[in-house]
Parts: sequence; structure tokens; C-alpha cells
Amino acid sequence: MSKKNMLSRETILMVRDTCLCLHVQRAARALARRFDEAFKPLELTHGQFSLLMSLNRPEPPSMRQVSDVLAMDRTTVTANLKPLKRRGLVTVSVDEADKRGRHLALTPAGRALLVRALPIWRRTHAAIDRQLAPSDPNRLRADLRTFSRLPS
Repeated sequence: MSKKNMLSRETILMVRDTCLCLHVQRAARALARRFDEAFKPLELTHGQFSLLMSLNRPEPPSMRQVSDVLAMDRTTVTANLKPLKRRGLVTVSVDEADKRGRHLALTPAGRALLVRALPIWRRTHAAIDRQLAPSDPNRLRADLRTFSRLPS
């Protein structure tokens, strides 16, 4: 490989140390592992918990509403729903007003699992907040929400 096509070590380290995308992705993976481990006794992942929580409403939301809340495309939501449907935690029904649309709802078993999962989430979240206490966890949350509102 020719030297003119190589980046300097200084450039590589600068990108490694300053890339927000890299740091947010690494933090997200570490948090996901932590919550996945906490939810393991319930055979639940952090993503499944978030999906179940997004369905916890008086009226079944549409697939679009859920995908918007979770910032996922609909095909990803559909893929994530499959194991929850197999476990009898979620139902999917056709939208009567628009046969192409789908509504998602928690089953009684899904609600019961969510009730069991919430104390685990609270304990895990409290531990993470304590770990972040020298800084301001609420400021971090606000800063991260800013990115979800930015145009791509």
C-alpha cells in the first residue's frame, strides 16, 4: 500500500477519540448488554422490553406509531415482534379502516411480563444513574434526545 493512501496515526487517533457516532454506539452496546443481562431471567432483551413498553397504551397503536416511537423502520419492528408473538405476548390485528395497516397490542401475558420486568428496569436504570452521578444524567438524556430530532 502506498504511503499517500495511508492516514497518519495522529488522524486515526483523533477520529477514534472524537467521533460522537463511535462513542454513542459503544455506549449503546454496553447499555444494551447490561439490560439484556438484567432481563435474562425473564427471557427478555432490552429491545423486547422497549417494544412491549411502547405497546402499553389504552388503545393498540399502529405499526407506524410504534416504529416512530422506537426510531425503527417497520420491517425491523416486524422482525422484533415475531418472538414476542410466538411467546403469546403480543397480537397483531388488521386495521379495519385501512386493511394494509396493522395494530399491535399486548396480551394479558405480555402485560404480566412487563409488570415483572419494570422493577428490573428500575433497579438497573438507578444503578446506571448512580454511575453517571458525577455528571448530570438528565442533561445526557436531553442531549441524546436532541439527536433524535435532528434532520438526517
